[in-house]
Amino acid sequence: MCGICGELRFDGRTADLALIQRMTEQLERRGPDHGGSFSDGPLAFGHRRLAIIDLSEHSNQPLVDQELGLALVFNGTLYNYRELREELRAQGYHFFSDGDSEVILKAWHAWGEVCVEYLHGMFAFAVWDEHQRQLFLARDRLGIKPLYYSIDENRILFASTVQALLAAGGIDTTIDPVALHHQFTLHGVVPAPHTLLKGVRKLAPAHTLTFDPGGGREGRRYWNFPATRPDEARTEEDWLAEIHEALRRAVRRRNDVADVPVGVLLSGGLDSSLLVALLAESGVNDLRTFSVGFEDAPEEAGSEFEYSDQVADWYATRHRKFLIPNDQVLQRLPEAVDAMSEPMFGQDAVAFYLLAEQVSKEIKVVQSGQGADEVFGGYFWYPRMMAEGGGSRLERFRKHYFDRDHEEYLRMVTESFRGADYTSELIGGLLEAPEADTFIDAVLRLDVTTLIVDDPVKRVDNMTMAWGLEARVPFLDHQLVELAARCPPEIKLKEGGKYPLKAMARGLLPDAVIDRPKGYFPMPALKYVRGEFLDFMRDILDSRACRERGLYRREYVDMLLAAPEMHHTRIQGSKLWHLALLELWLQRNVDPVSVGE
Repeated sequence: MCGICGELRFDGRTADLALIQRMTEQLERRGPDHGGSFSDGPLAFGHRRLAIIDLSEHSNQPLVDQELGLALVFNGTLYNYRELREELRAQGYHFFSDGDSEVILKAWHAWGEVCVEYLHGMFAFAVWDEHQRQLFLARDRLGIKPLYYSIDENRILFASTVQALLAAGGIDTTIDPVALHHQFTLHGVVPAPHTLLKGVRKLAPAHTLTFDPGGGREGRRYWNFPATRPDEARTEEDWLAEIHEALRRAVRRRNDVADVPVGVLLSGGLDSSLLVALLAESGVNDLRTFSVGFEDAPEEAGSEFEYSDQVADWYATRHRKFLIPNDQVLQRLPEAVDAMSEPMFGQDAVAFYLLAEQVSKEIKVVQSGQGADEVFGGYFWYPRMMAEGGGSRLERFRKHYFDRDHEEYLRMVTESFRGADYTSELIGGLLEAPEADTFIDAVLRLDVTTLIVDDPVKRVDNMTMAWGLEARVPFLDHQLVELAARCPPEIKLKEGGKYPLKAMARGLLPDAVIDRPKGYFPMPALKYVRGEFLDFMRDILDSRACRERGLYRREYVDMLLAAPEMHHTRIQGSKLWHLALLELWLQRNVDPVSVGE
């Protein structure tokens, strides 16, 4: 796991290594173990390394193969790199390192742009082909690893974070109205290629981009999957057995492919608890687990230690739990915002940030349960959507998911930021795309391919990598996702959702963990806004920077400030927190004068 960046000039100029140094400095926390750069005329790469596989200097990056005329910067992990290395050796390739990075170089040389179809894992990488004078960018199928870029007539810049791009200078930081609409209707999700800033774009999951030094480019989508029933009939028992084996295999891969110990972020929910159970089932000893909790609110408990303790005791793990008081949350919250490549409304971002800080002192790699709810239908809104009898797919989805309808959005923003109902246009098209048998099939596919990428997955990557901690997400193994998408939604949503996981867990976990109500990473102070947290948000929204930016209509802000606990979204987010978080992110990451011009 690492941080990558680079520049390719289109104007005949030599790439700027001083610029690469500025970008690389912004990535140091993602890769504290080594830093390096590479240049070849119009092209320059920068890299920060978190050493997980092949800890020797042979796998330091940028990785250059002088014989093949290739250079690489790579962020991620390939879980099938050993098998691919043997396949490439059989074709006559020789390796000078024992890691997964060099496998990408040889795979590019052997198979060209389709090399990504051979890779099993999470990745964002760039290959420079000295002979063809091409830059090749690629992102993994589920978008687990980030890849941002900025293009003008003179160059393309790319990096693992928005902050690294901004450090390069010359980026258009005015607000993208399409992205702003997505931000406030899709719970902070801005689907690729947009970001909140007009000058910054991101490569979509399962896509590649190829550039030549003249500025020519070609993009390609290399993976898709049907959410349709297979031709051959399968019983419920068949589905449960296949899913169990696929998840067991995904968990084992993410434990075995590392030259350092692998732990588990144990929230106390079914998903992370099941990871512990499957690791133990596969024979892993001396399991290390980590949990975080916060202060309670009258409406909601601030921790799930009641359940995570049961799992840790059941499997006798080496368990660490951290209780974070609210005053520390408020004090550290700006740090967590600084670690966000894009503004994140999820209340658990600061929780992951503070947990990752503690875990990184003891271990470098963890498994985490993100993706289970989206892949196996675990959220409360899925049954509600399914029960809707009439209306289009968009209408049935919007009613139970959108944070704000378009009319409310127009009441929230000032005239210069108003536009079309961009979110309905996008989501309506995605829900009606072919190869989804039912409405719920389409919803779950939308979640896995689009919504999860820029909410929990991005959040976990940003917050863990801020401390040089690699998070692996077995529920987003692409082979497991493909299998689950073919499974009838009636099986996935049985017994309140995630039935295949609940059935799998019987006998492996305490029944109390399996049968408990669906939990969320609790952060009550950012949901029930009062006291010092309310004062904090009021100060942000009443600040001179916020007023001069002119993004929000003051009537809307005053309404939320007058009764913050009365204004929650359909999926239980604080609308006041949304406004304050976005403004805080802009103040800490973007020159306020240039925003909103």
